[in-house]
Amino acid sequence: MKYLIILSLFVSSFCFSQESNSKSQKVSFNVKGVCEMCKDRIEKGTIKLKGVKYVNWDIISNNISLIYNSKKINLDDIHKGISLLGHSTDKHTAPSEIYNNLPDCCMYETLEIH
Repeated sequence: MKYLIILSLFVSSFCFSQESNSKSQKVSFNVKGVCEMCKDRIEKGTIKLKGVKYVNWDIISNNISLIYNSKKINLDDIHKGISLLGHSTDKHTAPSEIYNNLPDCCMYETLEIH
């Protein structure tokens, strides 16, 4: 009888963990930035958003990859949160007052490629 109870607890916890994993979404999109300071700001600021579980921003491609819980936060709010860090995304432009306060090395709008 004791083994039956343990087995039923194991099975129910396994089912519950599978259900909670289905809420996780993987996504990637473009976030403007240029340097290590940008990377640090983008990753640390994004991981603080409630529901974001994993963040990695690539400097060269400007591509952010993340995993988030769609029951706690939606993708538009993630884009908005990143823009409020001073970094524009595909969906939201960083407010100029925040962008203008970034360090000079992070000014991605002023870069010209020849």
